[in-house]
This record gives sequence, structure tokens and C-alpha cells, in this order.
Amino acid sequence: MFFSASSGVPGRGTRGQEAQPEQTDGGWDWCLDRSPCSSMMEMEPEKVNVRRGLSADTSSYRCATCHGDEDALMGHPIRGRAKSRSLSASPALASTKEFRRTRSLHGPCPVTTFGPKACVLQNPQTIMHIQDPASQRLTWNKSPKSVLVIKKIRDASLLQPFKELCVYLMEENNMIVYVEKKVLEDPAIVGDDSFGPVKKKFCTFREDYDDISNQIDFIICLGGDGTLLYASSLFQGSVPPVMAFHLGSLGFLTPFNFENFQTQVAQVIQGNAAIILRSRLKVKVVKELRGKKMAIPNGVTENGVLASDWDTEAGKQVMQHQVLNEVVIDRGPSSYLSNVDVYLDGHLITTVQGDGVIVSTPTGSTAYAVAAGASMIHPNVPAIMITPICPHSLSFRPIVVPAGVELKIMLSPEARNTVWVSFDGRKRQEIRHGDSISITTSCYPLPSICVRDPVSDWFESLAQCLHWNVRKRQAHFTDEEGEEES
Repeated sequence: MFFSASSGVPGRGTRGQEAQPEQTDGGWDWCLDRSPCSSMMEMEPEKVNVRRGLSADTSSYRCATCHGDEDALMGHPIRGRAKSRSLSASPALASTKEFRRTRSLHGPCPVTTFGPKACVLQNPQTIMHIQDPASQRLTWNKSPKSVLVIKKIRDASLLQPFKELCVYLMEENNMIVYVEKKVLEDPAIVGDDSFGPVKKKFCTFREDYDDISNQIDFIICLGGDGTLLYASSLFQGSVPPVMAFHLGSLGFLTPFNFENFQTQVAQVIQGNAAIILRSRLKVKVVKELRGKKMAIPNGVTENGVLASDWDTEAGKQVMQHQVLNEVVIDRGPSSYLSNVDVYLDGHLITTVQGDGVIVSTPTGSTAYAVAAGASMIHPNVPAIMITPICPHSLSFRPIVVPAGVELKIMLSPEARNTVWVSFDGRKRQEIRHGDSISITTSCYPLPSICVRDPVSDWFESLAQCLHWNVRKRQAHFTDEEGEEES
């Protein structure tokens, strides 16, 4: 059973129309044909149409119904998208009108084209788009030519792996390598004369100043989980495939070892790799204009947000973020309890009184949320987690809601103090009375490349990084003890 897009009551929805491919300057862009509510839709067996024998170039389609308000993100048109439309019809919070759902209970259909050239390999056995997680494979529409290498900053132990990787990519694979400008300003790299010829071939960029979203075919991270979070923050739309090497402290999200990196990178370039689609949160922060003008040097505000993220119409400032782990709302430096109202699809569901609240993705369930008492959820599960931080209530337990809902968080009218919000631990800012934070599942997931498959990699990380359910085994009975018990 599911909700009809038009009536807001249980019923049978309509299939989305199959979109035609559009040719752009980067070739043919495709994504999977999905209908609204197709994640868990009941379908009559005779109406299931399984396409077989599709080539890689025509392997994915897009559902026009589910890609509406993602079309023109931050003023930049996304490749091959139709005109934008609103997916939300939430009533005013004070309205008594009945709320009518306008999207799937299970979240928007994820975009399955990643950067200019990568997409999900079509699985002809897929029915109703409920894929076996182990069947998600990477494929390329065209051979990748450019790669972004993200290196953990101020870590001398990564300099040698970074040099070896860049030399391999440039000299043996003839690829264009992008790095952040501050990486090349490391004194150890500046003073290395042998690395000079390679360093001159780099393409550099600066975060918040240069847009590289349409220049990168795939990403390689060297470091810990923070490098993957940083990679996510650089791409506010479609994200290229990410290959993360474990060279940090924890490495829950970085499954690859660097010892045999040449073989592993070669397999990815050839399109021989499994991927896991890590859902992200689309967050919109709306702030009241209070007479303070924000400084915008070179198009960047004082919070480091691109000026194109701001909308000053109707006396509001609007910022948007794509979040991989979690949105954290906390009481900041105040000694008072935070007091925030949480709305779900326009209806007040609870008021959080405590140190704060965490809204996380399944990927983020093993980060701050699990430390606050939440359950761990596999990244393939379409869900959003709401986890209170030290609530002043014995009955406030973490909950999981469907990925398709829209959450809105605001300060309660009786709140004694403001709260603070951060996005994957970055761009922290104050939220005051009249401000709001809207959160829903983004249709732009982060495609993370797996060592084996999504399920095996996840349980391996649970065992190796978090030591999940590690316990000394119970000794079995000896023959004599067994006879005594019987």
C-alpha cells in the first residue's frame, strides 16, 4: 500500500513516463527509469516490464516526476534535466488544512548518473527497482579522463602515497589530475625537487571559489572518513564515483588498502567495480533578515557559502546544503536546554528538550548518531534517523522515518536561547527565532566504490572499525558436565 500523489490517501499511483535521453556537450546522459513510489510499489505481475539486453550507453533512464526541484541547484543547470518544479506542498505550520503528500513514501528516486561519464550498470533482473545491493555495479559511458585526488591535509605520512598515486595516474594512465591548491602548498611537496615536473601538470582549485562539478569523472580519497565527507561537500549536485583508501585513523567509509592501489585503480577505470549509493540529505536553511548585511568577498559569504546559495527575496536568506552524515542541532555555548519543535510533513510531531537533536542518513547512523544511542542502519536502507542528544526525558528514543518525508526544525516559541546547526561538522551557524531548517532525502546520492560488495564491506567495517559484538566465546560443556545437567 502506498499514497497516491494526487489524493493523499492509500491508492494506486501512476507510472512515471519514460524519459528520452538528451545529448549534451559531454555525450549522452542517462539515469534509471523509475516511477514515483517505485521503491516499495505493489505491481501486478502481468504489468511488470523487464528490459533485457540494454547496452551500457542506453542502460539508465530518469523519472521526470521525481527529479523536479533538483533541476537548477544554486543557479547552475544540471546536465540533461527538465525544468524545475516544486515537490513540496507543505501547508503553513499554523494551517489547519489537511496535508497532502506529493511524493513517494520512500524518498526521491536517486540520480544514477555520477559526474559526466559514470552511471549504474543496468541489471535486467531488477523488478520494481528493488535491487539486490550486491548487484549494483559501476559502468562508464565513456572512458574516464579526469580524476580529483583528495588528500588529508597536514599528514606527512600521506605524502609518499600521494606522489605515487599521482605519478601512476598521469604517466601510466594519461589522466588529468585535479587537486586542491592548498595541498600543493605543503612544505614537504614544495621542497621536493623530484616531484616538480609532476606538480606542474596538476589542475588546481579552491574550495568555495571554483566550480569543478562538471570537470571530474571520478574521485580518489587518501585519508580517513573526513576525506569522503569533504568530497561530498564539493559536489552539491551529481557526485562522481568515489574510491576511498584507508590511510586515516578509523576508516569506516574507506574500505581500500593502498598496498596494491595500481590493480584496484585499474579495475575502477575499466568499470569493473561494485558501488554503494550512500543517500544524502538536502538541507534548506531559511533565515530572517535582521538588518545585518553579509560580507560577500569574491562571491563568498562570511560563512563560506557561495553567494549563489543565497536568496534575499521576501525578506529571507536561503542556504542549501547536501549532507552525507548528519545535520546536528545543539544548544551551543548556552547552559540552557535546547528547545526545538520538529515537524514532519507539516505536522508537529515532538519538541526536543535536551542538548540537541541529530538528523542523519543511514551512512551517518554509524557516526555521531550511534554514539548518542541510535541503531546502525545499512546505507541501502531508504530512511532518515532522528536521534535526540541527551534528552531530558526517559521515554525519548531514537526513531527512523521514511526517506520521502520532509522534516522542518524550528526554535520553540518558549525557547530561552538560540541553537546552532552544523552540516557534517562544517559551516556551523546560529539559528534564531523565525529561522527554519528543512531536511529531506536528496536525489543525489554519493556513489562509493566497494572492495567486494555493499553488504560484505559494511559488515567488515563494523567488525574491524567498531568491533561490533566482539566477545569472548562461551565455553562448551565437557562430557561430564553435560551428563550432570541432564
